Formats: sequence, structure tokens, C-alpha cells
Amino acid sequence: MIDRAKVAVIGVGNGVSALLQGIAHYRATGSTVGIGRPVLDGFGVGDIDIVAAFAMSAAKVGTDLAEAILMPPNNYPRVGTDPPPTGVTVQKGLSDASETDRVAAALAGAEVLLYAAPSGRPDVARAYAEAALRAGAAFVNTTSDAVARDPELMARFEAAGLPLLGDDLSAQLGASIVHRALLRLLEERGLTLDGSYQITVGGTEDIRNLAGNGESKTRSKLNAVTSERSTAERVEMAPIGYLAQLGSQKAAYLNIEARGWAEAPVSLDVKLKVHDASGGAGVVIDLLRMAAGALRAGRGGHVEAAAPLLKSPPGTAG
Repeated sequence: MIDRAKVAVIGVGNGVSALLQGIAHYRATGSTVGIGRPVLDGFGVGDIDIVAAFAMSAAKVGTDLAEAILMPPNNYPRVGTDPPPTGVTVQKGLSDASETDRVAAALAGAEVLLYAAPSGRPDVARAYAEAALRAGAAFVNTTSDAVARDPELMARFEAAGLPLLGDDLSAQLGASIVHRALLRLLEERGLTLDGSYQITVGGTEDIRNLAGNGESKTRSKLNAVTSERSTAERVEMAPIGYLAQLGSQKAAYLNIEARGWAEAPVSLDVKLKVHDASGGAGVVIDLLRMAAGALRAGRGGHVEAAAPLLKSPPGTAG
């Protein structure tokens, strides 16, 4: 049996709640529902152990991780019974780069550092990446902040033999991947795109943060949806909106206007509603296993297999 991957997490929000509750669920039931790859790089979905956790919430710091993931403002639904105590006490996260050494010391024994804090603080994201470098851990960036897209930082991870995966998750079935698939379908079938837009609203704290600080996320969504500049100029991303009544769910509205043979108009409207954190956790579980597998194999830097799971992998616009 493979040794479980040892993972530290930054941020104890809905994403980490969905991840930990899901791991516990699959361990207990043996179910494969909602899992694309039951085994990846030798790791099953239950072969992840959280060994450290960091948060900025005063209420969460000092509590067991199993308790912290259920605290407000987290609103991800409970999966079965409450998860058992983990034995991992949530530590205070870093406020700025001056605390990098403290975090690096606390990462002793961790193979992978999962950065799941809110987007919009690139300086903090890079400080945690620096802590991972000093601790000898792989780094997985789930946010839209440019970390893996920083060539200098990527070169340092590669030289150290440490994987660096990012940036920004492309959820199992999210608005961006559906939007991209539809635009590609139009191109494959010979239709001409006139214009398209995407509107996204949700009720999580991450959505609340992005509603007021979403520039990098908007850029990342465009990266995920469009590959050609000519297409990108005809696709618009509305600012993300926060609606508390949606709770842990996110709703997206897509519109595509195109023309077919003899310039006949085609109009398509789609609504997609999902639990945002579930879609993210279904991808994070693969990224963690890829990072741990690459680390144990001594492969540093970018992991090419991770690119389809990301909105803005290395080489896309910052």
C-alpha cells in the first residue's frame, strides 16, 4: 500500500471543507460516484492526509481542522455525519512576507502545500510559495493570482526538484469549461461567432471577495474560455456578483450569438447551477495526487498533465 500524501492547506473555507468531507466520505463508503480517476499516480482519493492548516480567521485559529471547516461563514453542506477530529490544529496564516520562515518551519513533514485562500492577494500567494520552497514542498495554487505563471518562481521550483501547479482551478463542470466547449463546437461546425457573454453569481465568501476584487479572476476566466485573440475580443465576462441567498451554490448564465449558413442567426442561452466547492474539490484531489507523485519521482516545476485542470496554466496571460 502506498504511503498517503502529506498535505498542508492554506485557507479553511468552503473548498477545504468540501475536500476533507469528500475524502472522509469516499474512505467510509468506497464509492466512486463523481470521481474521474479513482487511482492517480498510485494514490487513491482517500490517500491524502492533512498534516497542517493555516487560516486568518481568529475563530478558526486554535481549533481542530474538522471543527474549523464547519464554522461560519463556511456554508458548504455537511456530507453525512460530521467528520471526526483530525488532530490538526489550525494555525495563524501569514500576514506578509516577513512571516515566511515561521510558516516554512510549520510545514515540516508536508509534501504538498495547497493554497486555497481567496484570490486577489498575489503578494501573499507568492510568500506561501516561498515558504513551500524553503520547506521542500510542492505547491498547488487554486487561485487566479499569478504564481505558476511567474517564470522566475517556476524556474526556482524546477531547480529545487519541487512541483509547482497552478494557476486557478477549472472545476469539474463549471461555467468556463462549458462555455469553452460550446465555443469550440461552433468553430468545429463552421459557425461564425458574433458575440458571447458570461455572468456568474454565488453566495460563498470567495464569491463575496471576488465581487469586489475580481480583476485577476476575470482575466483567468477569459484564459479558460478562449484560446484565440479573435475569439477573446468577442467574449465578455461580467464582474462576479455576490448573492447571499445562493449559499454554497454558484449560478452562471451564458449567451452565444452566432451566424450559420447564409448568415442565418443562431442564439444559445445556458444556465448552470452547481455547488462551487464540490466542483473545485473534484479537481483539487487530482492536482494534489499529481503534485505528490511528481515530488516523489523528483520531477520539479510544471506538471503538464495538470494543465487541463487549470484556467491559467503557465504560458497563459497574466
